[in-house]
Amino acid sequence: MNDWNAPLRPSEYAEAMLVSAILDGDFPPGSVLPGERTLAARLGVTRPTLREAIQRLARDGWLNVAHGKPTEVNDYWVKGGLNVLGKLVEHQTHLPPDFIPQLLEVRLQLAPAYTRAAVARLPLAVANVLAAVTALEDTAPAYARFDWTLHQQLTILSGNPIYTLILNGFEDFYQDIALLYFTPPAARTFSADYYDELRRTALAADAEAAELLTRRVMQASLDIWQSGQKAGFN
Repeated sequence: MNDWNAPLRPSEYAEAMLVSAILDGDFPPGSVLPGERTLAARLGVTRPTLREAIQRLARDGWLNVAHGKPTEVNDYWVKGGLNVLGKLVEHQTHLPPDFIPQLLEVRLQLAPAYTRAAVARLPLAVANVLAAVTALEDTAPAYARFDWTLHQQLTILSGNPIYTLILNGFEDFYQDIALLYFTPPAARTFSADYYDELRRTALAADAEAAELLTRRVMQASLDIWQSGQKAGFN
């Protein structure tokens, strides 16, 4: 917790520094934070500013605040919500080694469901999103951006905003992974085939086929990552 310089918004600074301290192990799960006066002095913020940061972290599941008791650090993997995921993505060096496969496993469970819902609900809109692939530049950044846009639009078109909130929680990290994934030309060819086939299922309004196709492709993506066969993986 050294060399901290408060930015223009002290409460956000205090919140970010506390998250870093928790992830660094300065305040591990199960420990208690120093007293308010001591902690505010260490952070270089006022006590009201510190209280605001602590309340936000308690709301998100990082901390447990009980009147008359020291503030305890939670096991954020157990108590945390979507905002914890966003913070973890911001601190990528603290992610466990199996985080990416676990994230891909979540996508494997969610993507077929929201794809099926989107095709069942608005098949032509799905097809229109996929039509842009015909002008897609054959580069990793272009494919990473398109893949993100596709999945975000599928969540929106599914009609269930919870899917979108979950996906948005790791937008930057998603695209970082996608840049690695799409670096080999074979990966871009594989996904281009998926986009083309998915567009055909959307034009046919075949939601079941879209679901099965997406499940197969998401499983293949997970297998590719786990096997380490793609350049830059692991």
